[in-house]
Amino acid sequence: MARKAWIAVAVLLLIVPHARAQNVSAGLFAKGRTHVVATAGVGSAFNDDYLVLGLGVSYYVIDGLNVGLAFESWTGGDPKMRKLTPSAQYVFYQLGRIKPYVGAFYRRTYIDGLPDIDSAGARAGAYFQAGRNAYLGAGVVYESYVDCRESLYRSCSSTYPEVTFTFAF
Repeated sequence: MARKAWIAVAVLLLIVPHARAQNVSAGLFAKGRTHVVATAGVGSAFNDDYLVLGLGVSYYVIDGLNVGLAFESWTGGDPKMRKLTPSAQYVFYQLGRIKPYVGAFYRRTYIDGLPDIDSAGARAGAYFQAGRNAYLGAGVVYESYVDCRESLYRSCSSTYPEVTFTFAF
């Protein structure tokens, strides 16, 4: 599990220097830019369905590479959950209107009435320009839980789609 997350980080470290060598303006993905990300959707856990709402912020430390922090609230199901996720992500800004991305994250999930659980994962997808300072993102996420007991959680890893709407300033 953790090995896959470290592989994602290693891929980022190999890609970033090569991608930065291109002489292309990073635009909204340039060093010093801040993005605010809102997420909304549905999720399933513990044999129940949830409304998932989230808010995050990321900061570009170099062209194309951001570090971020996101918060999600899972409500409408039982037990309620909250997730806090620090992450790193690289956006291939050198391409046209579609900007592929890869990233890695570590997540802490707070579950009412159960022990908190940590997970690590990787994501990949693409941003599609939706306006001058807005992007719609679509991708896939692989997440693996640390110290997971399948007897309690049914599965210790998952793969799922993600859709985000990002405002840049």
